[in-house]
Amino acid sequence: MFKGRHFDRSVILLCVRWYLAYGLSLRNLEEMMAERGISVDHATIHRWTVHYAPLLLEQFNRRKRPVTGRWHVDETYIKVRGQWRYLYRAIDSNGDTVEFWFSERRNLTAAKRFLRKALKRHGRPERIVIDGSQTNREAILSCDTASRLQDRSRSPLKSIRIRQSAYLNNRIEQDHRRIKRRVRPMLSFQSMASARVILDGIELIHMMRKGQANYACRSQPSLAQQFDLLAA
Repeated sequence: MFKGRHFDRSVILLCVRWYLAYGLSLRNLEEMMAERGISVDHATIHRWTVHYAPLLLEQFNRRKRPVTGRWHVDETYIKVRGQWRYLYRAIDSNGDTVEFWFSERRNLTAAKRFLRKALKRHGRPERIVIDGSQTNREAILSCDTASRLQDRSRSPLKSIRIRQSAYLNNRIEQDHRRIKRRVRPMLSFQSMASARVILDGIELIHMMRKGQANYACRSQPSLAQQFDLLAA
C-alpha cells in the first residue's frame, strides 16, 4: 500500500487520519508537520487522502460487524462547488452506520441506487424507518419487489415493513450532524469525485468511533491503532 512513497508510512497515516477526523484544514496540517520538521505540501496531503481513504474503507468493510434488521434511512445536503448535493445514509437500531452514497441528484434513481447498495452488502432488513419522503418510499417498494423476485430460496420472503415518521427518524438526523460537523470547516468541495472519496473517509472515521469493526485484540483500539491495523 505504501511501496514507492517518498514519505514514511506513519507520516502519511497521521496526516490522513488527522484531516478526516478533526476540524483541520490542509494548510493547518502543512504547518503542523513543518513544526515537527517535516516539509510536506498541503496538496500532497490532499492526494494522500484521496488515494488512501478508499483503500482503508475497503479494509474496514471486510471487518465490519453485521448490522441489525431495523434501519433508518434519510439524506442530507453537502455543498460541491457552491451547489447542494445529496448524501444518502442509513443507520440501524443501534445507531451503527449501515451504508451511505453521495449523489449529484435527489430523485428516485439515486434512492434506488443507494438502497440496492445497502441490500447487496447487508441483506434485507425487517423494517425501514423514513420521514415523509414519497420518493424514498417508492424506492424501498421497488427494491423490495426486485429483491424478492431475484431470491432463489423456496420459502417466501416477507415484505420490508416501511414506517414513515419524522419523529422516529430523529436518530439519523442526529447522526447526520456528526458528518456535517467535519465537512463544515472544509467550506466546499471542488468536485464530486474528491467529495465522494473524502466523505468515504469521514464516514470511515465515524464508524471507527462507533466501534463497528472486529479486530483480533480484546479491547477497542484507538483511531490511530485502527489505522495501523487496516494499513498493515
